Amino acid sequence: MNSFIEKQEEYLKNKINKCGYNVNEVTLNISSRPEFGDYQYNGAMALAKEYGKNPREIATEIVESIKLDNKYKDINIAGPGFINITFSDEELIAHINELKENINLNYENNNPKKIFMDYGGANVAKALHVGHLRSANIGEALKRLLVALGNEAIADAHLGDWGRPIGLVMLEIKKRNPELPYFDELYNGEYPKTSPVTNDDLMELYPFASNKAKEDEDYMEEARVMTAKFQDGDKGLTALWEHIMNVSKTDIKRIYDRLNTTFEVWEGESDGNKYIPEMMEYLESKNLIEDSQGAKIINVAEPEDDHEVPPLLLVKSNGSASYETTDLACIWERMKLFNPDEIWYLTDARQALHFEQVFRAAKKSKMVNEDTKLEFIPFGTMNGADGKPFKTRDGGVMTLESLLDLAKTECEKKVLPNITGEERDKVAEKVSVAAVKYADLIPYRLTDYNFDPVKFSDLQGKTGPYLLYSTIRMKSLLKKAEEAGIEYKKYTKINSDIDRQVIIGLLNLRSVLTKSMNTKSLNDITDYLYKITNLYNNFYSNNHVLTEENKELQESWLTLTSVIYENNSKLLNILGIDVPERM
Repeated sequence: MNSFIEKQEEYLKNKINKCGYNVNEVTLNISSRPEFGDYQYNGAMALAKEYGKNPREIATEIVESIKLDNKYKDINIAGPGFINITFSDEELIAHINELKENINLNYENNNPKKIFMDYGGANVAKALHVGHLRSANIGEALKRLLVALGNEAIADAHLGDWGRPIGLVMLEIKKRNPELPYFDELYNGEYPKTSPVTNDDLMELYPFASNKAKEDEDYMEEARVMTAKFQDGDKGLTALWEHIMNVSKTDIKRIYDRLNTTFEVWEGESDGNKYIPEMMEYLESKNLIEDSQGAKIINVAEPEDDHEVPPLLLVKSNGSASYETTDLACIWERMKLFNPDEIWYLTDARQALHFEQVFRAAKKSKMVNEDTKLEFIPFGTMNGADGKPFKTRDGGVMTLESLLDLAKTECEKKVLPNITGEERDKVAEKVSVAAVKYADLIPYRLTDYNFDPVKFSDLQGKTGPYLLYSTIRMKSLLKKAEEAGIEYKKYTKINSDIDRQVIIGLLNLRSVLTKSMNTKSLNDITDYLYKITNLYNNFYSNNHVLTEENKELQESWLTLTSVIYENNSKLLNILGIDVPERM
């Protein structure tokens, strides 16, 4: 079933074609001048060019044809040929009642796809920092949008669990505890079931080892040797790695859970590494691998390139696999296990060339189907309120958990004083997550922005807490109506222009969802949510719903409230925002 606007567009397309003008599609836009109409069709100008006629003449023909059906409350022409349409009350009322029965009307999908998503990228044994927010947040919202629109989405945390950071941590553990059996090559017993390190240990070990390696080349070389030994399958180091993985993954998952970020697959670079031998054999069979100064490469440059695209490095001169090789092996694995229609990668914009090389190699080797879409989805950076990178007081990189705690402290101040104890803590947590997530999704994906915990925790303005407060108030109104025994089953009467504006605000949802999918950005949804909520709040301020004596009008108002509430709840859920019972 098509959305309300899609039905109108299909109707107009048929009328225009019957007038003798060939159009494949018609697009209606929200009118910039509401006094002239609800929506506007601007296609007469394009038709005028194609048919060599005056655009107003074409617009007149179309309008006169439509008037014969008596379908609209008003249809008129403005300027050189803009067609303004005002929908009839009957059609708008019918639409609200359709939404009351099925809030998912705007989400139906005739062409569902299976999409594999990579938007984690957390490094094992290292704290998640503020730079991890955007990939987790944007990725999760896009996944929820995909699922809401009827697609299958599979997300992988893609943990960094294979490179030198692991080697550095293992080396420092050995330096401090050389007696541990993981470092004894002659050890033949069972390794301990309990980890020798806690997550707090790991949070201290990695920064210490990393800084030391920068200052001490001998230490760095020891780390390289440790990393290579681990990657070659040393059984003791593998057992230690499993402990580090279990401890670190538990903490990473805890913080992702705070953000309502979920993954269907919890794999890492090590999982892709397992597929390198068979992938290399395949690439050899395709005669794509070339030797280059002791290294193995695939040339991925194309004659039509307008920028330099270096060869993809498969095997370094020292015999180790590169980061590009691991990502290519992950594509091999994902095609083999999941065979998705598309694979999406979300990282910051600096990774663009890397993914261009990997995607070209995957396509050139035909390890993905010809119609499989590989897409890199970059994003801008989040800075502090001063426009500079988020830092701790001592100048270090702020952890993601510290940012969430900072927002929670601000949002707790906004929670009602009669909400106490454990409930107060849970409400403050939900409100703070809403503040962080909504603020992060307001700008277009590629735009850098400044996060101000005070500004974005405000109950007024374009903030997550404002949307939560308004949505909770809608739910409270409906609950009070239920407690008072007031029934509301359908919408029957548009009482005022204020009521009508709310309904008109609902009509554009399908195009907002479509645009968000096309741009892979959530800013249109955040903007839509803010606008529709403002329209409803204006309606709420002007109408005393629960004390209204006209029962038909009261039922209509409650029905409209229930539709807006369901609409808001669904969109907030897509953004990964939970609505508390009260705040």
